Amino acid sequence: MYTGLQRDRNTNGYRPAFFNDKIDVSYNAKPVLAADSAIGIGENPCIQFGFVADQPGALQVVIRDNHGATFGQSLAVGGWMRLIRVACLLAAAAAQVGAAPLRVDQVAPGVYVHIGQHKDVEEGYDGDIANIGFVIGTEAVAVIDTGGSYAVGMALKEALRAITALPVRYVINTHGHPDHVFGNAAFIGAGPPPRFIGHAGLAQAMASRGDAYLRNLKKQLGDAADKSTLIPPGETVRDLRTLDLGGRKLELKAWPDAHTNTDVTVFDAASGTLWTGDLLFVERTPAVDGDVRGWLAAIDALKRVPAAITIPGHGPVTRDKNRALERERAYLAALLQDVRGGIGKGESMTETMETAAAAERGRWQLFDAVNRRNVNLLYPKLEWE
Repeated sequence: MYTGLQRDRNTNGYRPAFFNDKIDVSYNAKPVLAADSAIGIGENPCIQFGFVADQPGALQVVIRDNHGATFGQSLAVGGWMRLIRVACLLAAAAAQVGAAPLRVDQVAPGVYVHIGQHKDVEEGYDGDIANIGFVIGTEAVAVIDTGGSYAVGMALKEALRAITALPVRYVINTHGHPDHVFGNAAFIGAGPPPRFIGHAGLAQAMASRGDAYLRNLKKQLGDAADKSTLIPPGETVRDLRTLDLGGRKLELKAWPDAHTNTDVTVFDAASGTLWTGDLLFVERTPAVDGDVRGWLAAIDALKRVPAAITIPGHGPVTRDKNRALERERAYLAALLQDVRGGIGKGESMTETMETAAAAERGRWQLFDAVNRRNVNLLYPKLEWE
């Protein structure tokens, strides 16, 4: 067992040694190996073992180190020699990469969410501002939004693999904004790919905006944008659709133009948990990219959903959905009324930006930046009503 210091390859300094505290290997979701011991990873060790696979399938290796970081990977395998090689490579990779999973919280049995940060997309953006997560059934997992970069998606995947070895059957995008979808590519590996699902208009929206989104991401993140790419849905939701995870069904609904023209909500009937995507913002100023009047109509409909727990697109999870929706409604209604009023008085768009929804300023984070962008989008539309 290696017990000395390790050289940090980024700083060339020395740090306390890292150890593999736990290694779990499963094949087709059935446990194959579990090791609990302080296995030093500073010298890139290799754990060798073998078994005879009765059929081709998916190998899942999850390694947790003594600092709490988890590294996992799913690969298609066909025999024991391949399994030995993968175990060696992952043990070495865990030491070299030191990738940490996102923090996820279980808000209901089998329902996990990572809460994004309240950062503006034009200042300090790191791809981690949206709420993303997953729901676990008895047979499979559904991921709901994947974050704003490949790296964020990988960190979500690692958090998932620290909790379950079940296959990811579905990746659901609640709409097409880059902070929710650029992590999709992280869920495509050597094993069977998940089924990507979104609004019937999502593929077209991604195609029309994809190049601009990727240019902006590279400008915002630099090298941290590596491997980020848009993966459009292979299956769509036009109205309602039900997905089965085994003992657990998710009810998907596609909405008319509201926050965007590609909004989808996900309701987990088993726990009464509603994922609204960006049809609901909590704390963070709602961002308009669709039709405000349609959004107000969607708010009325969402109030009727019998949800015990609601996961918004941004902001903390709430057990008082309708109160949160009313606060959002107040902002959107004020924005709509004030922009119309400014146009009616002959005010310029710049002048309207200073006054629209001003009464709401103290109730929302990032108000000045987001509200100005909302007026910039809404003013030209309403000018020609």
